[in-house]
Amino acid sequence: MDGGMDGKTDRTDTAAAGTPGGRARKIPTHETTYSVLRDMILFGRLAPGQPVTIQGLTAGLGAGMTPVREAIRRLTAEGALLPQGNRRVSVPHLTPATLDQIGFARMSIEPELARRAAAHLTPALTERLTRLDTRVTQAIADGDIPAYLQSNHAFHFTLYEASGAPVLTDIARSLWLRFGPSLRVVCARFGASGLPDRHEEALAAMRAGDAPGLVAALERDIAQGLDQVRQALVRGEI
Repeated sequence: MDGGMDGKTDRTDTAAAGTPGGRARKIPTHETTYSVLRDMILFGRLAPGQPVTIQGLTAGLGAGMTPVREAIRRLTAEGALLPQGNRRVSVPHLTPATLDQIGFARMSIEPELARRAAAHLTPALTERLTRLDTRVTQAIADGDIPAYLQSNHAFHFTLYEASGAPVLTDIARSLWLRFGPSLRVVCARFGASGLPDRHEEALAAMRAGDAPGLVAALERDIAQGLDQVRQALVRGEI
């Protein structure tokens, strides 16, 4: 990873979006560092149980010690990192009991987000989701697991963000952060075939204005991913 951050805690990075008055919006370094480390966890670049040092993260992220410590603090509070002592942290191993809780929460919250989003769908949003699903399908065909994980995540949260329910969306993000590393391990072991993808069903329901059909498709998609990870846990493969 090349260093886009110089480690100074007062440095900010320029976002592409502008702000009123024509000035570029600035993103503080600690937010950038948090986002990059969060995505490393979410998309499995840090495997469950893999210990990393704060010094190693500082070097790898090209950031200073202060923003890295702040990112670790936030991600530890979210349950995505576990302190190991000696300035080390790791992604927690998922247990069957924790997976049951994650599954219950996801199956409760994400279908509700889909239901709420159904009331705000537009042709432009449906087309955007269609393009994202094309990326998912291509990633599966190519066996490109990182691309699958990123495009699958983008599909779900582009839909969820249309729900107008930011509290529920934030909870869903936290659940994915706990679940993602284990899904990445399962994908790496067994390849891209059979990965969760009921998006065509969801898109068909969107085009038909069928909110219950959309919710049902999302429920099947979520359940498929949970079941794959659950089976791998039972077999002792993650």
